[in-house]
Amino acid sequence: MDQETLDYFREFLTGRLKDLLEQADNTVTGMTSQKENFPDPTDRASHEANRNFMLRIRDREHKLINKIKSALDRIDMGTYGICETCEEFISVERLKARPVTTQCIDCKTKDEAMEKALGI
Repeated sequence: MDQETLDYFREFLTGRLKDLLEQADNTVTGMTSQKENFPDPTDRASHEANRNFMLRIRDREHKLINKIKSALDRIDMGTYGICETCEEFISVERLKARPVTTQCIDCKTKDEAMEKALGI
């Protein structure tokens, strides 16, 4: 992969990481600053359901943050865009669709077929 393409992905991933970290900070601030008292149990339940939903989203984003950091490390190590399974180059089109991927489309398809066959 040429340096211009690597720079593009580094900039894209760094920007995405910054956005996710800002959202996480806003969520934590919002959850700790709100000390609301709901006299109606239905309102309280609705608030808790919304809060749990937000926490699930943030948990998924936390996993994505780790994947982005790992992708940035791979860029630094010179292994970004190389499939961890077959060690072939991952297409730029696939990386644009899923910049944190570690597998080429063929290996990922085989893994997913195996997971489906095993019922994982």
